Amino acid sequence: MHLEPLTAHLICIGLVTADIVARSLRLKFFCDSIGSPLSIAEGVVVNAFGDAACSLTPLRLGGEPARLAGILRYRIPTEAAIVAISVEALLGWPVIIASGAFLIWQYAPEWWRTAEPGIASHAHGMWPWFVLVAVVSVVLWWVIRRWLRVSAPARLQRSWQRMLVHWRRMPHWPIVVSQPLSFVNVAARTAILPVLALTLPSPPPMGPLLLGSFALLYSQMILPTPSGAGAVELGFLAGAAGSLGNDGTELLVWWRLYTSVVGVALGLGLAARIYGWAAIRAWFRHRAPASPE
Repeated sequence: MHLEPLTAHLICIGLVTADIVARSLRLKFFCDSIGSPLSIAEGVVVNAFGDAACSLTPLRLGGEPARLAGILRYRIPTEAAIVAISVEALLGWPVIIASGAFLIWQYAPEWWRTAEPGIASHAHGMWPWFVLVAVVSVVLWWVIRRWLRVSAPARLQRSWQRMLVHWRRMPHWPIVVSQPLSFVNVAARTAILPVLALTLPSPPPMGPLLLGSFALLYSQMILPTPSGAGAVELGFLAGAAGSLGNDGTELLVWWRLYTSVVGVALGLGLAARIYGWAAIRAWFRHRAPASPE
């Protein structure tokens, strides 16, 4: 199967839209279920704040605070907002884990046969970069863990009793409905790279490409640099998504655009319109971890 570039980009725009709508519906249903109504448009704003903060802060540390700040803007009680956001994030993990396990079970051997030549050929020349990324990652892990230990006692004290009340009042239906919406989120984001790869004259096999796309996306959740910067690009160009030929760099740029840059631009644009650029700069200065004394 081959796609014209314009068709592929239109499909990618549709996948990004489906991801945004699915996650906004998921958040709306959790908020509605605990008596704090949230519209789909408001859910888009809240998630956009989180996407931008996740992509721009190490270890995605800014994501949930940014979403909390966004949701509180809509006059939802703090305890209810924390419960809705926490449960929504927690219940997305079973779908992510199940999707990853299925792709590994189905395609891991074929993926390794496809990716191993490229990884092996790049490893010799790129080993200094791999070492640099590993060292930077370890340093960031250490600094951020120290920062979290130092800053935790100063955090806002939460009313756990009120949060438990909201949790106990939550019905089961949003938990059930959230699972297919989480699947749409995972499937849409994972499909972006395979769709872009179908514009190539000889795209890699689709199964290993899906596994490589999933790995590149969700490894960012554990990598310490913002959006996995450095490690993800090295993995992509080294062949983690298969052999993409001379067009690999261009595909990397487009893939980053749809999976990261769009979220950052949407989140920052909405935040600037609502709060102003000065407030955004102040927020990031406050959230950025500093090296402990």
